[in-house]
Amino acid sequence: MRLLSPGSLLLVTVFAVLLFGGKRLPDAARALGRSLRILKSEGKALRREFDSGREGATPASPVAPAARPAAEPDRVVKAAPGASRSDRVA
Repeated sequence: MRLLSPGSLLLVTVFAVLLFGGKRLPDAARALGRSLRILKSEGKALRREFDSGREGATPASPVAPAARPAAEPDRVVKAAPGASRSDRVA
């Protein structure tokens, strides 16, 4: 059994033209296409993230990852009481 017969496709097309009008139908189709493309790319990214997380849970080798050096904290410059912004030096 086919999902849509040629008669059904014709009926859907006529309904869409009546609903949106001939001028706005291409814009609606373009917006639908963009939305589907975004949804597809986000689904792929989510699937890649899930698969990489699953692989990370069971490491292939027993070697621990190298320790990362601690990041330097941002310098905080405190101005003397009563000093203006132009007096501060970073």
